Amino acid sequence: HTHTHTRFVPAHSKMAAFLARAAMRSAPQASRAVARRGMATEASESLTLTFSSSTKAHYADVGVHQVNVPSLAGDFGILANHVPALAVLKPGVVSVFETADKEAKFFVSSGTVTVNEDSTVQILAEEAVPLDQLDVAVARSNLDKYTQAANSASNEVAGAEAAIAVDVYSAMVKALE
Repeated sequence: HTHTHTRFVPAHSKMAAFLARAAMRSAPQASRAVARRGMATEASESLTLTFSSSTKAHYADVGVHQVNVPSLAGDFGILANHVPALAVLKPGVVSVFETADKEAKFFVSSGTVTVNEDSTVQILAEEAVPLDQLDVAVARSNLDKYTQAANSASNEVAGAEAAIAVDVYSAMVKALE
């Protein structure tokens, strides 16, 4: 009976390696796509936005001028003809410019944003609330409460849950001040 030893590779490392290989295979195609794309040149060009949370569809295939999103890789703005992208949302403000001078702001806790080659954008948020419906005093109170909970957590799960709440309420207070 022979024993084979396999080195343990965490699942996220396998995924990262797979994505890196996939990116290498598609690099020539991606560079051609980037070369074709540029700045939106006509004022009439717009994005088609779908923006939903678990409780409400805020926009359903609506033409908008621009969308700014908070992502784990950094905040970024999306105009028509943006290169395709997929990003994970972090707690923060999604700004939707329905026109160049009409802005709607939403606080999101987390989620994803997908930017497609055809200038469609999908934002799926775990929670999304119009910024003007939030109360900074309540957000500060919850931030204090969860900061104390994080500092006195009796186990890892409670500590992690409190740390997530601290991240969300910290971003909320920052957005509201």
